[in-house]
Amino acid sequence: MDPTVKRLPPWFRTSLSTTGRFASVVNLVRQNRLHTVCESALCPNRNECWNAGTATFLILGDRCTRRCRFCNVPQGQPAGIDGDEPARVASAVEQLRLTYAVVTSVTRDDLPDGGARVFAEVIGAIRRSSRHCRVEVLVPDFQGSLASLETVLNARPDVLNHNIETVPSLYPRVRPGADYERSLLLLRRAAERGAATKTGLMLGLGEGIDEVRTVLHDMRSAGCEILTLGQYLRPSVNHLPVERFYRPEEFAALRQEALTFGFFEVIAGPMVRSSYQAARYGTELAAGERNL
Repeated sequence: MDPTVKRLPPWFRTSLSTTGRFASVVNLVRQNRLHTVCESALCPNRNECWNAGTATFLILGDRCTRRCRFCNVPQGQPAGIDGDEPARVASAVEQLRLTYAVVTSVTRDDLPDGGARVFAEVIGAIRRSSRHCRVEVLVPDFQGSLASLETVLNARPDVLNHNIETVPSLYPRVRPGADYERSLLLLRRAAERGAATKTGLMLGLGEGIDEVRTVLHDMRSAGCEILTLGQYLRPSVNHLPVERFYRPEEFAALRQEALTFGFFEVIAGPMVRSSYQAARYGTELAAGERNL
């Protein structure tokens, strides 16, 4: 056995049972020729979310131009822009009768605006077909383009999410092509524009606890209001190994500590991912119950 492969601790248990709503999500995704991050990123909560009749839509194709060493989304040369994709996403949202939709994308460094226009078009299409549906977008860093960020913000998403992912000392190893300060600037500008902002951090890649505390301070100083903290899980032997598994009680303690920084809400746990229970907290945040 590969010595870098760690056995999952006993608190990692997921239900593989499926319901009729799971089948409905699968069918709609297939019929509308859509991608989901639930599948591409091997999310451990897929069954739970799809059984609840929801999914996180992955736009701009299924090939990422970055080579992050933690992510299972396929890497390579993306295809061109699919002009019908916004309408198909909106159709799936309408058919699923969602009141809260989460839309993310692969990173498209090959596009001049990083795909910002398509994000805006998807938000607009959902608004037209599902007037009462709130929309959360999980965006890439757009290579630091504030003009691209403005394009998305002008479409008025209810929540703008951009993940910091890890501590700055690990960026060269974990997120080559990304930049910690660039991501913080994106979040800060979004918050300055009045957007409800959200970010996420993976644990278990070799970060120090003091580094985590510094990042929590930086996130909150940038105006972030919702934070997700989850355990990094190695998608394959070709990805970075897990350096440490945090226990559930450690996540609970970190959540309480993070709340003292002034976050509106902190969702923390071994299985937590960016979109986990997004509707529950994003709806409250978008409704105006905020720590401004």
